Amino acid sequence: AVVSTQSTGTGKTLLAQSLAHCLQVPMTICDCTSLTQAGYVGEDVESIIAKLLIASDFNIDKCQRGIIFLDEVDKISMRSKEAHVRDVSGEGVQQALLKLLEGTLVTIPERLIPSRKLRTEPVQVDTTNILFIASGAFAGIEKIVRSRKVKKTLGFGSPVSGDVAVLDNKTDKDNFEKQLKINDSFLQEIDAEDLVNYGIIPEFVGRMPLCVSLMSLDREALVTILTQPKNSILSQYKYLFALDHCELVFTDDALNAIAELAIKKRTGARGLRSILENILMGTMYEVPGSDISEVAITREVVEEKATPLYKHRLEEEIQATAVKI
Repeated sequence: AVVSTQSTGTGKTLLAQSLAHCLQVPMTICDCTSLTQAGYVGEDVESIIAKLLIASDFNIDKCQRGIIFLDEVDKISMRSKEAHVRDVSGEGVQQALLKLLEGTLVTIPERLIPSRKLRTEPVQVDTTNILFIASGAFAGIEKIVRSRKVKKTLGFGSPVSGDVAVLDNKTDKDNFEKQLKINDSFLQEIDAEDLVNYGIIPEFVGRMPLCVSLMSLDREALVTILTQPKNSILSQYKYLFALDHCELVFTDDALNAIAELAIKKRTGARGLRSILENILMGTMYEVPGSDISEVAITREVVEEKATPLYKHRLEEEIQATAVKI
């Protein structure tokens, strides 16, 4: 079992899907926010195995060698340390997952299987060889690691860490990339103690021997996501403009500015589409039915200091005739 930590939009789910595709094994993604303790309204932990059985086309042998991706596992952390408060969607879910992680025979009731291909009696699945990957953003856990690694001392002669000084500087709004790198260095040193302090029970942490932290997406990675994939976000918008016989052009500085804006918003790769939508919203209403043949987006347009540059077909015709003359 593996725990994967990093902020939103860094590709944790995509990484697990790519792993399952390469290994050619069935995989199911389970949203931990919908799970509750047995006997309460919500999904039981047995529904996770039922989803994996459905993904393996009701082949029990394939199901027992599959991958279960527990998404948003940080949302089932303990809400309260008090013993008299019953946390049915937090600590109760963690306790229910313990036997699944350790390896046991899970009996799947017939009500969780929509198909009638199987026999009517309940199905038993052995979870010993199933790979469990628990993933979550764990927002704020870097502060727990920081408080453990950096000991604060009082007095004029007390040493001050340069990394701590950068993180404590709230006035400088241009050091987001530097802060992300420092937070990544803290996340690389997560151990079981930090997860327990975050709200994960020790028994759950003990059954997850590996804790992996992904690196935050820097400016170069975000620009690559914008431009390189076959069905990239940029190519989608260029296709939409091409339907109205208009060419959409982005300068290199504009792409870097979009990536920097996504880093500042702390939304990762998911924030790229919303940024592009805000930039091109007005233009997508003006282009259809007009004589605009080209739209150029510069850094100033991204920073809302200028409007997009339009090139009209009439201007191109005049330039073409001038060249002929």
